[in-house]
This record gives sequence, structure tokens and C-alpha cells, in this order.
Amino acid sequence: MPSSQATPLVSVIVIVFNDAARLPRAVRSVLGQSLRGVEVLIVDDCSTDDSFDVARQLEAENPGRVRALQLAANSGGCGAPRNHGVAEARGEYVMFLDSDDELDGHACRNLYEAGTRTGADLVSGLSVRRHLGSRHGKTDAWYPWIYSRTRTLDSITELPDLLVWDTLSTNKAYRRTFLTGHRLEFPVGILYEDLLFSSQAYLAAEKITLIPNRVYWWDVAAPNKGQASLSNRRHEIKNFTDRLEIHRRIDAMLADRGMVELKYRKDVKFLKHDLVLHLRDLPFLPADFREEFAGHARAYLAGLDPEAVAETPTIQRICAYLLAKDDWANLLPAIDTLINRDKLSAPLAEHDGRIYWCDGHLDDPEGRRVLDVTDLGYHAKALGRLFLRNQLTGYSAGPEGVELSGRIVNPLGRIPADAKLSARLEFSARRAGLQKFAFPVREVRHDGDGIVWTGTADLTRTLRPLGVVDGVWDVRLVLTANGERTTTRLTVGEYDLSTAAASPVRPRLTRLTGDRLEPHPSARGHLSFDLTAEGPAARRGTDLIERAVRGEAGTLANGAVDRARRSVRGALRLKRQLHSGETKLKVYHRVLQKLPVVKGQVVFESHQGKQYSDNPRAVYEELVRRGAPMKAVWSYASSPAGFPSGATLVRRWSWKYLRALAQAEFWVDNQGYPYRLRKRPETTYVQTWHGSALKKMGFDLASLKRQTPDQQAQYLAGLERFDHFVVRSEHDVRTLAPAYRIGEERLLRTGYPRNDVLVREGVAKDRQLAGELEIDLGKPVVLYAPTFRSDARGRVRAFELPFDVEEFAERFGDRMTLLVRCHYLNKVVLPPSVRGKVIDVSEVQDVTPLYLLADALITDYSSLMFDYALLDRPLLFFAHDWEEYAEDVRGTYFDLLREAPGPVLREAGELFDALTDLDGVGKEYADARQRFVAEYGEYDRGDAAARIADVMFGARSGSVEDGR
Repeated sequence: MPSSQATPLVSVIVIVFNDAARLPRAVRSVLGQSLRGVEVLIVDDCSTDDSFDVARQLEAENPGRVRALQLAANSGGCGAPRNHGVAEARGEYVMFLDSDDELDGHACRNLYEAGTRTGADLVSGLSVRRHLGSRHGKTDAWYPWIYSRTRTLDSITELPDLLVWDTLSTNKAYRRTFLTGHRLEFPVGILYEDLLFSSQAYLAAEKITLIPNRVYWWDVAAPNKGQASLSNRRHEIKNFTDRLEIHRRIDAMLADRGMVELKYRKDVKFLKHDLVLHLRDLPFLPADFREEFAGHARAYLAGLDPEAVAETPTIQRICAYLLAKDDWANLLPAIDTLINRDKLSAPLAEHDGRIYWCDGHLDDPEGRRVLDVTDLGYHAKALGRLFLRNQLTGYSAGPEGVELSGRIVNPLGRIPADAKLSARLEFSARRAGLQKFAFPVREVRHDGDGIVWTGTADLTRTLRPLGVVDGVWDVRLVLTANGERTTTRLTVGEYDLSTAAASPVRPRLTRLTGDRLEPHPSARGHLSFDLTAEGPAARRGTDLIERAVRGEAGTLANGAVDRARRSVRGALRLKRQLHSGETKLKVYHRVLQKLPVVKGQVVFESHQGKQYSDNPRAVYEELVRRGAPMKAVWSYASSPAGFPSGATLVRRWSWKYLRALAQAEFWVDNQGYPYRLRKRPETTYVQTWHGSALKKMGFDLASLKRQTPDQQAQYLAGLERFDHFVVRSEHDVRTLAPAYRIGEERLLRTGYPRNDVLVREGVAKDRQLAGELEIDLGKPVVLYAPTFRSDARGRVRAFELPFDVEEFAERFGDRMTLLVRCHYLNKVVLPPSVRGKVIDVSEVQDVTPLYLLADALITDYSSLMFDYALLDRPLLFFAHDWEEYAEDVRGTYFDLLREAPGPVLREAGELFDALTDLDGVGKEYADARQRFVAEYGEYDRGDAAARIADVMFGARSGSVEDGR
């Protein structure tokens, strides 16, 4: 390797402006590189602090390795100092470092060696953001999918995401002769210089190498109310106009090169990211700023690729359209939803069976297309699942407390005019696990298309913050309408809080920790309160506390507040530790499993606690029916609604859940208890499973075969907990059993308990359920129940109906009803135009009553086919993506196209044609259904639940004998 005096291999240009304190750390990260032959050029942008003196000191301490340079006058940006550094650099490759960041210890070596090995003009690696001030050391990688592996590109067109998303200049090494030969320089006097420089470099490079190594630590400081970086000063119009100008220059470069695809992708990114950054701030900026902003934006939006606009997510597309139309009345609420993804901020409108964001612009075909939000499913959600916009309309602080008023949006009149209304205000400390205070709202009523309310919160006498650790308080309004509850946040929006009075408070740790709650908008635009100091004693106290936190001298009387602060933080840390997954696992195995087994205790679980359904439900109900000596426990994933009142209900992964499992005599479930929980020998695990297999499972999956030996061993350990594994046919014995490594001695050939009702004579339709779902039993009922889809990595894809339900409703709605039941991993949204003709029944947890309601089943590859065939009713298989599903994704155990007990249909037209003659389909495939049941349901005899109950608690007098 060359000596320090030789021509350097890499020149690292460190730019600095008024950052004397952090500059040495940045420079040390370069001097400590594992690659020898690295020079440091510190370029000071004419700082007014000691930055240049520090730079010269570093130069003196590291002769020949560090050079200190200074511009003659401040340039106001990053471009000029970087250009000056390039002009002075001597290395083969050039890198850039900001004075508040650091290089990874091997950054120069990894980038330089990759560049020399491939001959790349530009080498780029992974940048990782460190969030300073984060209690948990939060970090996040910058677009890591780009750097998933080492690769070399001959053109940026091979990976457009690189130009579109990674616009940093600091995680890269550039061949110096490449920069000088193409005269590549940063623009000066304009913001977002990185964006233009990176684009120019990407387009000019003849070879680009990407490496998966971390090379750059990008430190993100906690927000500072008094100071924002140049690129974050979005209250200055120049910030936006500079961004647009940079984009125009890049557009021109792409147009000159005829790079239409890159322009399209960049336009999508502008709408999804760049524009969004500025839109988020608009509700808090003056009207004149908004008008000027809109004028600049409209001119640029008009030139975007229409296909890029169509590709943008719904709410971003709505915001861009309303901005172009200068419709602020509808745009500002839309921005609220943009900031708060799940919030519904508009009253909505229904026209011709479709749902629109607002009533306006529907005479414009483009407006009608853009504003259509039917697929977002707002109209189908229960009130309790809606996060409604609650606009703050009044704030005043007086002797009685803080009086607040607001207006809650009422989309599509969801809350009826005669609804019984009540509400309360809740103030809660933002630090989880601390205090919460509630105040009743004295007035809440309908007003046009909204709900208005007024309430008073006596913060001075009632709300008692601890002080120090609960400095921020959030406000929510909980609205109850006819017994149904929904929680809202108070949106500040255009309401001016700049002159709003603070409310006096009395912290428990004395007023030395603060004496006022001051209102302000949160980062997401909601009303929050900061604990602040106004009185002299409070100001002195909080100053001392801040100095103590920073490690500076200064204490309070006897250190009481400091001790209290440590005590509360320690309690919060202990609480987090107690509820962490690792702690729970240790306590479960070392403590809870030492407790005695509770005789007769059975823990039931269906689909990982998501449902009260399926085989576990049938076994539970059989045990209840026969009066077995059972202490039943059911687990639920998120809500106990719908689970049996006669059992003890425990939330999955809670301490009660873990104790119940540790002390259970029996585990009964259909999918798998958490794999890392070992089963004690005294516990019997009855795995009922949840369906016969068409698609490959377990160790037959390529994805599982690719796992490491340790991962496979952990998976197998979870399977080996099964004492009994229920099968319904020898097909299961040939497929599921070996796929899950289940030996003959553990198989229960009983059939599925959930199917007992399907094979009994005289099964009747559930008229109560039909009434609840408003199903007309005078017409045929068809159930559509597809399985989920996953990608090559096993991730569940979003569900989209593969046929036009509006066309179905138009053709068949008068003579049959279609029930749509998604897999529990998916959800569906039906347009209101099909109301009463197509019904979403995905929330019905147990599918068996739906089988009984249905005169025919449409499915694809779901194991529901094996159960429904027992009813000897028509089955239709809509296999619109058979080749992809069978060959590319999972693989199958048999050829559905050949063995299906019903027509296999590939196009929507074929499906609709088959529905016109269900009776004919039923007769044509009658023999095929009988063969199918004989092959795949031979042990379904109507007594499965009883036989499993016998295994668990012993055969009763007159019970069915075990046999094959």
C-alpha cells in the first residue's frame, strides 16, 4: 500500500459551516478508515464560529493526511464547497462527507476495491440514518432494496430506482477523472443540489457498481423548534421553487436522451414523495403562501406523465388534482388524510353506486376518476373502525379550565340524525404507560353533515402531570353514537393557536418541573400540550433539570427531582422489559412451566386467535354439550368479540395466555401455537389442522428448504409438539403428514369436527344468520370463497376481485345473491352499487353456516372445496391464474384441472355462463363430486368431534367407538 505521502487512493471532502463541535468526529471517521491512502479535505464555507480554526488544528495534527481549505465568502449551500474540494482533490476516487455525519470504518476500502475491481465510474453503498435522541437507538437503512446484493450496471436504465430514489451524493465514491472529464459540478445558489448532481452522474456513468455494505452514517437530529436545515425550511417558498427547478433540469436531461421510462418513474416519485413533503406543511402556513405555492405547483403538475398520475396512491392523486383545481375547501381535509393515512377527513358523496371524496368536480371525467374512493372501503367500515377528522373550531383558557370545541365529519350520514350521542375528552401523556385524565363533553349534536361538540377540561385542578418525563400531552375525543364508540384526534388545521393561552398546572414533582400546559400542533397536525415553565421558579427548575440531563453541573434541593426522574424512567424501562418477548419466553419456560398442571384445563385457539371457528370450535362445543370436566380457555388476537362467554378469554401473547398454556392439560388448535413456546410433557397437544392440501405445505415448500439448518430445526421443534394430528383422508396421510414430519403413531383418522354438521342428514339453512345478513332465501345463494395469494418471498398479496361484481349484480342480481368471503389474511371492498345483490361475509368467523346457506360454491384453490363437496351441491372453480399459482408460487399435490368436482373456469365470461345454469352444472358433475368425497373426505362421518372428545376425556357411555 502507498505511504501517507503518496498519491492518495481516495479523497474525502468534508464540508463544514458553523459546526466546530462535530467536525472532529467526522474527520476522525475518515482518519480511522481501514484503507490506507485516504486524504481528508476540509472545506469551510466561511463559518462565523471556530470551524476553520478546528480544521487547521486537525491539519496540524495530521500533516499530509488533512488539508484545511476555506471559501472566500459564504455560499449558502453545499454545492460550492464540494466543487472546491473536487478541484483540490488528488485521489483516484472522491467521496463527500458532511461535518455532522460519519463514514463507516470500512467505507473507503469497500467502495474503492469495488470500483477498481469493476472499473466503475461510480460506486454506491448503503447509507443508514441514525436518529439522535432516540431512546432505543433507532436506525433505518436508506432504500435497502437497492443494495440487496453486489451488481454492476452498464446503464442507469437497468435500475431506474437508483436514479429515482437514491439521490444522495454522500454514500458514493466517484472516479475523479470521471468527474473532471464530464465537468460534473454541483449547482450553486440553489437547494437540492444533490438531486441534480446525482442524476447527472448516473446518466453520464458508463459503469455503476452497487455494494450491499454500509458505508455512511447519516445522523438525523431531533426536531429543533428554533432551527431547521436548509432543505427542511418548507415555510420558505424558495424551498419549493428550487425543488421544482431541479426537477425541470432533470426532466430536460431525460427528454434529451429519450428516456421516457425514467421520466415516468421520476414523476411517480415526485407525486408520492417530493410533493407530499410540501403538502404536509400547507395547513399551517398563511393563505398568501398557499396561493403562491399552488401557482408554482400547477405549472409543474401540468407537465407530468398522465400514466404517472394514475400510478400514484389515491389520496396523493386527490391532493394533486384538488391543488391543480385551487379547491382549498376540499384540499386541506385531504392533506389531513395524507398526513394521517387512516383518517377519513371528508363527508364523502355517493353517486351512481360509487363513492367520491367530495361532491365537486364530478362533471369533469378526470375529476370523477380521481375522486372515486370506492375501493378504499370507507362506506363498508363500521363506525368504530373509522378514524374521523375532528376539526378544532374553538379554544379558550379561563378560570373554569380550557374550553374546546370542534366539528367531526359524518361521512355519508353514518351517524343518523336520531342517534343518541355522548362524548368525553381524554388527555394522555405521550410516554406510554403514564397517566390519562378524562373530562365529559357537555354538548354534542348534529349540525348539517357533521357533529359539533363543546367541552371544558379543568386542567389546573384535575390533570396532574408527573413532570420531567411526561412533558407532552395528547388530546382525544371519544364519541359514542347509539352505543358504538369511535376515537378521534383534534385536528388543528387552520385554527390559529399562536395567541392561545396556556393553562396552569401542578406537577406532582413540584412546579420546579413546569407550571403551564401550552397548546401546539403535533407533527401530524393534532392538538397537543407541552409542559412548560412560565414563573421564575419553574424556569430556574427546568433549566437545572435540562442541565442535569445534559450532564452539566447543577442540582435541585437534595436532588429530589433528579431522583424522581430516574425512578420514573427506571419504572418505564422495567415495564418495557417485563412485556418484551424475550422476557416472556424466559419466564414461561423457567417459571410458569414449573406451576402445576390444572386438571381439565383446555386452551383453544383458531387461526392464531383471529376467530372463534373451525375444528377447535366444534371440539369445544362437543365438550360443552356432553358436560366434560373442562376448564376452557380461548385465545383471541385483538378483540374478544364473538368468542364464547362460557370460557375464560385471554389475549394472545399476554401473561394470562402464557400461564394458561403452561398449566393446560390440553392444547387444541388448528394452525400452531407460537413455535418458541415449548410444551411440557404433561400437556397433550391436539392439532386439528384446518384443511386438506391442494397447494404444497411444510417441508415440501421450496422457501422452507432454503432456510438454514437452525431455522429448519426450530420449525421442526414446533411441529414435534403435536401429540395428535387430525386427518380426514389418506390423501392427508400421503401429503400433510410427511410435509410436517408427522409419524403414523400421531395421526387421528377421525375426519374434521367442523364437517360433522355437513354430513348429517337434514341440515338446514341458518335463517337467523340469513336475516342478519339480509339474504333473500327465496333466491339461490352462491358463495365465492377464494384463498389468498403470496409472492415468491411468502408475503401475502393484497386481494382484488378477479371479476366485475357490478357486472354480476347487473346480470344476476335479480335472480341470485352472491356472498363474498375473503381468506382471513385478506379483505375486500364492495361498491355500494351492488348492495343487497353482492354481500361481503368475510366478518363471519365460522364458514360452516355459510356453506349451509349457499346453494353453490365458487372457489379457486382453497381447501374449502374439500368440505363443501360433502353437501353434494354444485362447485365452480374460477382458476384465472392457475399456471402462476401451481407452478410459480407454491406447487400442488394434484392436478386440479383434471380432478376438480366441477367446471374449472379461466375467464370471467366462462364463470358467468356457468352461473346461468347451476342445476345443469350440478347434474353434470354429480359423479365427480362423489369420487372427490370418497378420495378426500373418507373419514368425515359426522362423529369427528365426539371421537376427539373421547381421546381427550375418555369415551362416554354410548359414545362412538374409535375405528377406521
